Amino acid sequence: MPAVQGGPRLDVIARQWHDLAERRLAYFIELYRSGRWTHYYTQERFAVRMLDVIKAAKVWGELAGGRRVQRPMARDDDLRPAA
Repeated sequence: MPAVQGGPRLDVIARQWHDLAERRLAYFIELYRSGRWTHYYTQERFAVRMLDVIKAAKVWGELAGGRRVQRPMARDDDLRPAA
C-alpha cells in the first residue's frame, strides 16, 4: 500500500483545521473588541486563552502548508475600551 495516497487527503484536513482555528481567532478578536469577554473571563484567563488561540492558528497554518490568511491590521481608532 503506497504511503502517498493519504498525503493529499491529510492536506485537506489540515487546511480545514486551519480554517477553523482562523475562525476561532476571529471570534476571540471580536470578543475582545466588543468587550464581551469581561462577562466570561477574568483579564488573566482571557489573555492566556487568547495566546492559546493565536498559537493554535499559527500551528495549523504551518501544518496546512504555510498558507497564511491576510487580515487587515487593527488601527488605533478601531479599538475601543472594554468597559
